[in-house]
Amino acid sequence: MTNSTQFSHFRLAFLNIGIFKYLFFMLVMCFFISVVCTNVLLIVVICVNRSLHEPMYMFLCSLFVNALYGSTSLIPLLLLHIICDINIISASLCYLQIYCIHCYGSAEYLNLAVMSYDRYLAICFPLQYNTYMTPKRIAILIAITWLYAILACALMISLSSTLPLCGNIIDKVYCDNYSVIKLACSGTKALNIYGIIIVLCTICCPLIFMLYTYIKILRVCSSGSKQVRQKAVTTCSPHLACVLNFSCGACFEILQSRFNMSGVPILLRIFLSLYWLISQPLLNPLVYGLNMTKIRILCKNLLTLRPLN
Repeated sequence: MTNSTQFSHFRLAFLNIGIFKYLFFMLVMCFFISVVCTNVLLIVVICVNRSLHEPMYMFLCSLFVNALYGSTSLIPLLLLHIICDINIISASLCYLQIYCIHCYGSAEYLNLAVMSYDRYLAICFPLQYNTYMTPKRIAILIAITWLYAILACALMISLSSTLPLCGNIIDKVYCDNYSVIKLACSGTKALNIYGIIIVLCTICCPLIFMLYTYIKILRVCSSGSKQVRQKAVTTCSPHLACVLNFSCGACFEILQSRFNMSGVPILLRIFLSLYWLISQPLLNPLVYGLNMTKIRILCKNLLTLRPLN
């Protein structure tokens, strides 16, 4: 019978890049500063300007908050590992990172699904939009998004942290739940079933729902006026770009976790595993901030110390 234990620490993949670690550190640091500055700027603009207290901008604010949360759960610790040449992480910190990263991914998909519902109502039912999308409903939708992610990931961690492990080496630069499960000696059946349920509820259902809303929107646009089509393109293009980008990143992560990628260069594997965590927090502000004229003007006014109202 294989010996099992509860390890006090885990060993992550080591970034053996020699003297280039300082360049890599600066690149990651610049990326993190950009993510924090752009997302905080947009959150402040939306919160302090009353003209942006509309459903679409409230959902965007939730998306930007999640981007800050997700990037903070990964990048500071990654920077520490790079500059100090360490790849050891305590078990408690590892499970905390797993919780934060998976909570970020769940909240991101649900936020995008809620935003597609908002666009569906705005384009397909413009006259009844304000009746459907009341402040109370907005608050409920945002609360459900975050509560589901928090509770679902909390249950997942409670199951993972009690597994008897036969090793403590994780083949990634950050802690991942499936990587920990692969180290387990036994008792993974309940977690595998729960993982399938989470994937269905968190990824498959939101994607099917978003596909449904876009089919409805396309039908309305095909029979609508030029103004309706233009409105649909303007409001749906940024959302669609973010959905496709995040889905591709999640697909890279799932493929790398489930299949043997030893034939792929280590740096490429690291990039693919980080892509879904680092691309979205920077893409969201660029896509929405630069694409929406109203937000772009207000950001410019805030940076130049002009009144926002």
